[in-house]
Amino acid sequence: MSNSTRQKFQIAFTLNGERVEVAFAPHKTLLEVLREDLGLTGTKHGCELGECGTCAVLVNGRAILSCLMLGLDAEDQEVKTIEGMAEGAQLHPLQDTFADTGAAQCGYCSPGFLLVAEELLKKDPNPSREVIKEALSGNLCRCTGYIKIYEAVELAAARMRGEAAELPRASVYGLE
Repeated sequence: MSNSTRQKFQIAFTLNGERVEVAFAPHKTLLEVLREDLGLTGTKHGCELGECGTCAVLVNGRAILSCLMLGLDAEDQEVKTIEGMAEGAQLHPLQDTFADTGAAQCGYCSPGFLLVAEELLKKDPNPSREVIKEALSGNLCRCTGYIKIYEAVELAAARMRGEAAELPRASVYGLE
């Protein structure tokens, strides 16, 4: 193995509110750095082609596909993964509503959906169903028909606006 294949670069960035330093091979994606070098396995490997949304994280508040971003590009950035979504023991309202509505089936795609939805609700606290569909259109789920995911985002938005929102009737009875 040549010296160049063993070379590692060290960067620093903010990860889930904490400053971290990490050394890794320069060819690694942010997805690989998060999972392999930092041990945060909540961000999932999916297609690794930028087509499924499973690896979505927030970088400076914007949803990005970590499989398409080099780890080196995270230097001095703010990165948020699913591990940083809850505040202590308090789940984010989106996490609560995904559980309440049954939006998370196997859960593999959920971290990506949750972080993309978080970005959406920061931009638009009262999105229409069409806006939610468009925002989440880059995230694929093989288990649901997406209806429960849309309902979970709508319910979280309502709760975050301070409305006394209840589960949609379809979710309560498992009908779609």
